[in-house]
Amino acid sequence: MTPARVRDGRVSSSPAGGALLLVDDHELVGASLAEALRRDGEQAHFRPAHSMADLYTAVDGVEPGLLVLDLDLGRDAHGRRIDTIPMIPTLVGAGWRILVLSGSSNPLRIGAALHHGGFTWVSKSAPMTTLLAAIREARAGRSLLPPARRAELVRGYLDWEQHQRAVRSKLVTLTRREREVLDLLASGMRAQAIAEHFVVSLPTVRTQVRAVLSKLDVGAQLEAVALVRSLESGEDTPGVPGRGVR
Repeated sequence: MTPARVRDGRVSSSPAGGALLLVDDHELVGASLAEALRRDGEQAHFRPAHSMADLYTAVDGVEPGLLVLDLDLGRDAHGRRIDTIPMIPTLVGAGWRILVLSGSSNPLRIGAALHHGGFTWVSKSAPMTTLLAAIREARAGRSLLPPARRAELVRGYLDWEQHQRAVRSKLVTLTRREREVLDLLASGMRAQAIAEHFVVSLPTVRTQVRAVLSKLDVGAQLEAVALVRSLESGEDTPGVPGRGVR
């Protein structure tokens, strides 16, 4: 089966067929959608998932078709979000057309999911009629997400990712001690306290701070700290295929 492809913000549909599978960590949502679809004659199947292993098991041996995939599968043993975005390219490559279902309205995460191969997106907070319509349309190779909105979401994510790469390229120019000084500044420590921490003179620390500002191309410590914090992984930061996820 030929998977859906994204070109220049447009989605080219693949032939209908294969399984209609819903994978979600909220059983009420997934089971309710599957039951409503079955009443309409669709052979829909719901598979609860609370880990990546559950996701692998859900799709293993199933003929690829439409996968209604929850963007988040709850939390792992360490309290970290189980993010399915990094799995989307693999699933698309295997032949799945993916409708991203998400309780989050964060545009960066939605844009990331779409950019990395998601066919379309619908919010979990949408009315049941809207959710069902989105699934039926995706099953037929159509998307209810307006092309302009899709392009806007993807562009927002790509702009964010470009900013991340630019900041990282500057940070790698810092020496180990300069990065340590920057991290301490970001934690709220002042120059005098940093000098005492490293048992060096205050002028030494000030020289290191000036070097950090120069390499980061900023004019003040607050700007340097803001750059570091812009890279910190927050709850709404997209997971990116091929890179460590939070």
